[in-house]
Amino acid sequence: MPADAALLVVDVLNPYEHEDAPALARSMAAAVEPLRALVAEARASSVALLYVNDNYEDFAATREQLARRALNGRHPELVEPLLPPRDCAFLQKVRHSVFYGTALDHLLRRHGIRTLILAGQVTEQCILYSALDGYVRHYELRVARDAVAHIDAELGAAALRMMERNMRAEIVAAEACLDGLR
Repeated sequence: MPADAALLVVDVLNPYEHEDAPALARSMAAAVEPLRALVAEARASSVALLYVNDNYEDFAATREQLARRALNGRHPELVEPLLPPRDCAFLQKVRHSVFYGTALDHLLRRHGIRTLILAGQVTEQCILYSALDGYVRHYELRVARDAVAHIDAELGAAALRMMERNMRAEIVAAEACLDGLR
């Protein structure tokens, strides 16, 4: 029987061509391996795997085009290990939250998902806002603290504390994210 949990991989198709890219890339470099391992573990389990990525206001872009742009960007080494598998759901978002302007809530409810595991970038932006939107929709939350990347270390740490305290999120190491869900 499938788990009632989903791993949401957020905004890993990033060309790193924005003002905050250097700081984000440094943080993401440390998160790539734990996130890659978490994705592999989810694929080997009954936990659903979904990628949600910003479309950078290119509303005609396909998954393949977003991946190609990211691979042709400044840090393909941060993108290539995390490319979405062809057989997993891929949703485009237009703002910070994975729920804003997407069919994610419908998809999750249709599959009986109750627990969201958040990983990817940016901790103090898209991960935080996605956690809040998940919380107000009554999902249980886990955040892989070593598989999320920040722009500002202090704000990233504060965001993790807020998710834990205000949204009752479990903040755990990536290797423990699927514990009790298999």
